Amino acid sequence: MNYYFAKTLKNTNFEEAILNVTEALKEEGFGVLTEIDVRATMKKKLNEDFRPYRILGACNPHYAFRALSAEDKIGAMLPCNVIVQQVSGGVEVAAVDPVASMSAVENSSLEPLALEVREKLKAVIDRL
Repeated sequence: MNYYFAKTLKNTNFEEAILNVTEALKEEGFGVLTEIDVRATMKKKLNEDFRPYRILGACNPHYAFRALSAEDKIGAMLPCNVIVQQVSGGVEVAAVDPVASMSAVENSSLEPLALEVREKLKAVIDRL
């Protein structure tokens, strides 16, 4: 089982991809709670050059509330991460597969929730 699903955007620059992903997430009820600029962090902390790479921490409050109500430690796996990175031939967008990540949690009430979130995140990727 893959732990993510991804799509490479060929006619979009990196910053446009960030905007498009953020808008697609919003259309599925997600907000971006965190944004980690990996490139800037690698430069600042290690003085290393790295390709444009951002981690967007996406959260849908409705699903987060349900998950936290079912499993109090599930916050360790939230928010749902979506990465945007420059790759050869375009910009790749990848989202975590919540079914894969939730499979480590032994709580059967999370399975239907993970399936719903998976469909929403797949819709985000497909929309791009």
